[in-house]
Amino acid sequence: MIDLSIIIVNYNVKEFLKNLLNSLQKAVKNLNTEIIIVDNASTDGSVEEISRVFKDVQIIANIKNLGFGKANNIALEKAKGKYILLINPDTIVREDTFSKMIEFFETNNQAGMLGCKVLNPDGSLQLPCRRSFPTPWVSFTKVAGLSSLFPNSRLFAKYNLTYLDENEVNEVDAISGAFMMLRREVYEKIGGFDPQFFMYGEDLDLCYRTQQSGYKVYYVPHTEIIHYKGESTRRSNLDETRVFYNAMSLFVKKHFSASFFVEWILQIAIILRRTVAFVNVYKLPIISAVIDFTFFVVALLLAESFYHPGTWQGFPDIVKPYVYLIPAFMQVIVSFFTGTYRKDSLSVLRLLISLFFGLLILSSATFFLKQFGYSRAVFLISYGFLVLSLSGWRIFAKLGLKVGFSELKNKNYTLIVGEMRNIEQLIDKLKTTVSHIYNIKGLIGLDQKIVGQSLGNLHFKGSIENIKKIIISEKINTVVFSSKDISYDRIFAVVSECQGLNVQFLVSGTNQDYLVGKSEITSLEEIPFTRLFYNMSSFSHKTIKLFFDLILSSLIIIFIFPFVFLFTKLSGKKSNFAKLVFEVPSVILLRKSLVGPHSVSYYQGLYLGKPGLTGLWNLENIRKDDVEEMNRVNLYYAKNMNVWLDMDIIGRTLTKYLINKEK
Repeated sequence: MIDLSIIIVNYNVKEFLKNLLNSLQKAVKNLNTEIIIVDNASTDGSVEEISRVFKDVQIIANIKNLGFGKANNIALEKAKGKYILLINPDTIVREDTFSKMIEFFETNNQAGMLGCKVLNPDGSLQLPCRRSFPTPWVSFTKVAGLSSLFPNSRLFAKYNLTYLDENEVNEVDAISGAFMMLRREVYEKIGGFDPQFFMYGEDLDLCYRTQQSGYKVYYVPHTEIIHYKGESTRRSNLDETRVFYNAMSLFVKKHFSASFFVEWILQIAIILRRTVAFVNVYKLPIISAVIDFTFFVVALLLAESFYHPGTWQGFPDIVKPYVYLIPAFMQVIVSFFTGTYRKDSLSVLRLLISLFFGLLILSSATFFLKQFGYSRAVFLISYGFLVLSLSGWRIFAKLGLKVGFSELKNKNYTLIVGEMRNIEQLIDKLKTTVSHIYNIKGLIGLDQKIVGQSLGNLHFKGSIENIKKIIISEKINTVVFSSKDISYDRIFAVVSECQGLNVQFLVSGTNQDYLVGKSEITSLEEIPFTRLFYNMSSFSHKTIKLFFDLILSSLIIIFIFPFVFLFTKLSGKKSNFAKLVFEVPSVILLRKSLVGPHSVSYYQGLYLGKPGLTGLWNLENIRKDDVEEMNRVNLYYAKNMNVWLDMDIIGRTLTKYLINKEK
């Protein structure tokens, strides 16, 4: 008889699925198992790839996306195992996961369904792996935020049972659909998932029916899995929030008395959750827009009080307060469309450009609104205040509050874990990918014997035993495991140990051709020099960049160059900022660009742009003799070049030279 049937529903997460199957191969060595994959009409080549690589896996290919519950039901009808595991494709398991869970079943006859400890990729507990049913009270405490405010309260924290020790076995209402292990007798007694649930809620419903049939549901933390939550929904067009709360509503209607109060709570929850999520992501641009709007209104009031030509004593009461509010709102709109409000940065340069266009638009508008013609001078005075005030608060936020500094995206300070014989290929691939920039700080061996040895210019800084200390001291934010070398048990041990360090843990595919991480798949087989995907090869991008260079360089030479020259002569000192300004004429002469690669214009026949006065190479403090790193950063810039990126780099360079006083 088959000991365990493993059922996986897949939707467009091929690489995650491959990673799971690799971990399953190590976890089922001493068991008689079958693996059934139900593919919900994936378009990423999942069926073809899995069929080619994993010959012993059963694959059922649906012609449309049936949802989680229906797809599982198809496999459940075919499963022959004494125990049945329903597991998400975006997970990995330990070598002892199944043996520990089966052992618990064998010693606890009342156990009908088990869930293990489910970890986030950073090692923290994934709270939905043990929870209560969404009764009216539990739903209210969750939506009202009481469960978060009082996580240790048995009264308020029932939703995710956060008052329980995460390392203790507990009987619970429900477990996560990411990992549900049940006896065959339970399935035969209660059947599969309710097809009314498309996604979410079906796991709660199955747990509820399990308990109604006389069996118990347990949370068993003797073993653990890692769950890269939400990967399938990211690849679909589902409204995840609405589907989730609609599922909760369906569950309540099905198992509890229908309640207008509960329905009202759930609908409010949808609105609140969306609002909170939006504000959390866009809090910096929202706050920036509110501050700018307020300063604009204040600037108009100040300008009105200062400017009294002839008999004009200010705006007539009939146009108040609209004469203050409408122009302020229009300027915020102009700033939005010029890219001033960004999620991760406060750009002074973009702000000044938006103010320039805002002044043009509002001044022009007074020609069409003659009754406001007298306000043109007020607008000019107002914009003088705005240049100082809006730039000022941004500089204060950067300098005093340390917010609004944009970081180089995909810049990863990386450790690679593995054995020397296998990680060399992985290093080569990491160094040739230009969609991400991996700054490899060192290597980690599997034991202390290799510490001190080198692979090229990279050194083995330590072993797995002291990896946490190295992560902290080297300020590492990315750890890559070579899956050829390290067991999943040891990977789990490292992830658990480093919980709370805000480190992304990536696991390479067995052929070192992709990385599985927290929120994405990174292909390591891309063709790095394909011209089609490089902005620098685009005529429109190059033309816009040329005009940007010439206009900004002309303004610098007219308004900044003379003052810097005079200050340098008087002080006898030439700062990095002065050196930068003195090189600007070379941009006018078309020899260089304000932003570009370092020193070279071509790499293996690919045009990278004119050498830049500054660039990513300057901001990242890359050593000039580190040719590989310099080439990688130059390629990254050529691939992603646009005028907004140039403005960000210029702004960050000025911050580096003027605010941080770097030499």
